[in-house]
Amino acid sequence: MPSFTFTSSRSTLSLAVIALLSFSISACQQTSNDAPNSDTKNWSCESQDTPFAYDACHIQADALTSGDYSLQLFWQQPDSTQPLLTFDTLLTTLSANQTLSFATNAGMYNEKFAPIGYTVIEGEEKRALNLKEGGGNFHLLPNGVLWWDKAGNVQITESHAFDEQLKSAEAKPWYATQSGPMLVINDDIHPQFDPDSTSLKIRNGVGICSDGSIQFVNTKAPVTFYQFATLFKDELHCPNALFLDGGIASALYAPSIDEEDKKEMSVMIGVVAQND
Repeated sequence: MPSFTFTSSRSTLSLAVIALLSFSISACQQTSNDAPNSDTKNWSCESQDTPFAYDACHIQADALTSGDYSLQLFWQQPDSTQPLLTFDTLLTTLSANQTLSFATNAGMYNEKFAPIGYTVIEGEEKRALNLKEGGGNFHLLPNGVLWWDKAGNVQITESHAFDEQLKSAEAKPWYATQSGPMLVINDDIHPQFDPDSTSLKIRNGVGICSDGSIQFVNTKAPVTFYQFATLFKDELHCPNALFLDGGIASALYAPSIDEEDKKEMSVMIGVVAQND
């Protein structure tokens, strides 16, 4: 067996070269689409323990108008009327240059996983605006519509006010989802919420906030509507916020914080990153 003799200086140099090559290879590896890193300048997800346990994901509003990110609604499978149902199925529909940064369930739905409120996807109205009175959280008026135009400008508007904007062509939604009740309306908590309520549920909602962010919150602890609305108003500083759903319908896909629900649902809302 031949033997090789290295001087101490050459050995040190060789190890340094190996270390440098290893670092370069590692730096060139792409991050998995299944677990995207948070782009903390534009979006991030985090878990909080106070005033109760919850997960929050936010996207900066200006990031949605830059072309790097888009907020989208997802419901049916491509070339089909069958609902996607799960985040896992949704992921299979994305193109190779798209990454789902985070997603959650959108508005309420019926037993056939069809939305019960106003729904617009890529400019096509899937469900008409629902201004009916009735029972359940959806009809705990006022309810509202989360919507955005083709340029990515996001708003939350009380349903009757939104109806007037539609009629006057002031509102031109590219995507829209209606749910209810409103949580915060022009910096006021929904007038029917009782601070002494004992109705505790897992809940999720969305708010448009004064720091220029859109905040999506899923509670991990059961809370009242009043507690949930107070979080948006006083902690997240969102002048307008909308309840999306709760209980078994509340779902979150946020791999950056290891949250990937496998629940079935109707319309989903998510932030999609365009990869170079």
